[in-house]
Amino acid sequence: MIKKLAAAPLLLALSVSTIAIAQTAPGNSAPKAVPITQTVPDAQDVPYPGTMLLDIDASDITRGDYRVTQTIPVAAGAKELIVQLPQWLPGNHGPRGTLSELVDIKFFVDGKPVEWKRDRTEVFAFHVMLPAGAKEVVAKFIHTSPLQSAEGRITMTPEMLNLQWEKMSLYPAGYYVRQIKVKPTVTFPQGWTPATALDGMTMAGNRATWAVTDYETLVDSPIFAGKYFKKWDLGQNVTLNVVADKPEQLEAKPEHIDAHKALVSEARLAFGANHFDHYEFLLALSDKIGGIGLEHHRSSENQLEPEAFTEWDKQGWDRNLLPHEYSHSWSGKFRRPARLWTPDYRQPMQGDLLWTYEGQDQFWGAVLAARSNMQDKDIVLGMLASWAGGFTQQPGREWRSVEDTGFDPVFASRKPKPYSSLARNEDYYTEGALVWLEIDQILREGTGGKKSIDDFAKSFFGMRDGDWGQIPFEVDEIVTKLNALYPYDWAKLIETRINQPGQPAPLNGIEKGGYKLIWKEEPNPYMKAAMDFGKGLSLANSVGISIDKDGKVTGSRWDSPAFNAGIVSGMQITAVNGTAYSADDMKKAVTAAKGEKGAPLELLVKRGSRFETVKIDYKDGLRYPWLERVAPGKAPTGLDLLLTPKRPGGVAAAAKKKK
Repeated sequence: MIKKLAAAPLLLALSVSTIAIAQTAPGNSAPKAVPITQTVPDAQDVPYPGTMLLDIDASDITRGDYRVTQTIPVAAGAKELIVQLPQWLPGNHGPRGTLSELVDIKFFVDGKPVEWKRDRTEVFAFHVMLPAGAKEVVAKFIHTSPLQSAEGRITMTPEMLNLQWEKMSLYPAGYYVRQIKVKPTVTFPQGWTPATALDGMTMAGNRATWAVTDYETLVDSPIFAGKYFKKWDLGQNVTLNVVADKPEQLEAKPEHIDAHKALVSEARLAFGANHFDHYEFLLALSDKIGGIGLEHHRSSENQLEPEAFTEWDKQGWDRNLLPHEYSHSWSGKFRRPARLWTPDYRQPMQGDLLWTYEGQDQFWGAVLAARSNMQDKDIVLGMLASWAGGFTQQPGREWRSVEDTGFDPVFASRKPKPYSSLARNEDYYTEGALVWLEIDQILREGTGGKKSIDDFAKSFFGMRDGDWGQIPFEVDEIVTKLNALYPYDWAKLIETRINQPGQPAPLNGIEKGGYKLIWKEEPNPYMKAAMDFGKGLSLANSVGISIDKDGKVTGSRWDSPAFNAGIVSGMQITAVNGTAYSADDMKKAVTAAKGEKGAPLELLVKRGSRFETVKIDYKDGLRYPWLERVAPGKAPTGLDLLLTPKRPGGVAAAAKKKK
């Protein structure tokens, strides 16, 4: 019931509202947009006044939280401080800042809480109101790291942690991050050993402090720390730092460490210079911490299986990670595509040249893995075959270019896709690598073997030995340096292979290298080891599906026999030709269906609560990609030469290992 005294104002309000609506009649209401005003300043290349203090308590391994106290100086007379959490992170190729894990945020001046507001449009930024005379702001907050994989990547376990500064620190807006000074301190669990590329570490009990650095270097220098830790000197100021779930997993044999030393040597020989004063491999041997392979200028974050050393031969298929991330010190960090270098972590990064950042690095990762014996040559050839074979079966190539896949990390956020064969994924990695393979073979062929990709690498990466800044580039520089080695229409090659959709599968480099792509009924060494590890079954190049260890379909290739029969991801295959599903029975059934007289595959599948029988009319049997040498004689082909060790004694060591 409305009191009479309140009725008059209410009626007046209704009357005004009615008049406003009437004035817009007879059309519909048509609002106008509220203008968006930029309230976060762009970065300027000027020094930030003072040095931030960053103090992180990372000792709570039970709850997995990182408790942060950060002291930020402010300019005299300032009425507001704008700080932000990094959003666009180097190496992630998209906005990956974990703002949702930053909680209990409070700001203080002289010990008293002050008001703050999140920016309305740039939600990674915080506006902190300053009282008169404020000299510094103390921020206190917690980074609540994921405790299970469904929440995100796990970075802390009872045995180890992976501290990434960009997830648990703020920086002032309006400055190049290289112009912001910071002094970091971290408290670790008792008895743990930390490793990082940061300089000037001093330890007091379980509390580590590093020398003053800039915020760009800080973000580029993560920490691995653990209860079980061991390190090895690899030469050239490179160190292998390893944490493990159990102490016995750290027992590497001398030949294992020799392969890592060879990687360091082969990289120097290929690139002609080092772009670090020291380099730290940070490696976790764990199935508890989240998987990672992330490049930095003077370090890399890596995770391999706990048995990486103790079951060395079985893990060879997975050892491309360290060669890949190490190569990034040159490709992606020192030489960086112009629009992938940004002054802060607010400016968006543009991925049009990721085929030169990640694609060239993927190429060098494979090459250096073979040259150093980190991976057997047969594994590397199998890896190349897997990439090439997949592209012969990919309908998405008809509509989407390699260059366009460089924008995938931004809008797809690296989430699984229903039909990745049609959508395409981040193919700038592997197709980019195969384009670089073609570039190498054109150089070898055109110069009669006098020039190769190694000459390009020395020209492109080999300047300014010891410089660990960044030199951005455009594609024109690549074309110019290639032409200096061998005159060719490199611009057209790149335009066709990279920027144009509807291209044939990228097999030219393989074929010019004296090999060809063939198909066999058994998987190549790389694919076999990967399937054995994952206990799944890949029939992507035959029937058109991938299946996990429990018979669940994890992928269905667009327009494949399985797809056309109605098999999609998420289905559970419960029986094959009337027999309970097993990977072996599935392979036998595909083989039995081969040829004109073969009967269609009959699968009993479950989708949700419904069962149905699906028949697949497929006659070509099992198909797995291989590279087969076709060049006559025993002389090494162009591809053989590319994968041959360059260091003295490397060829003999590779031959001995093969025996």
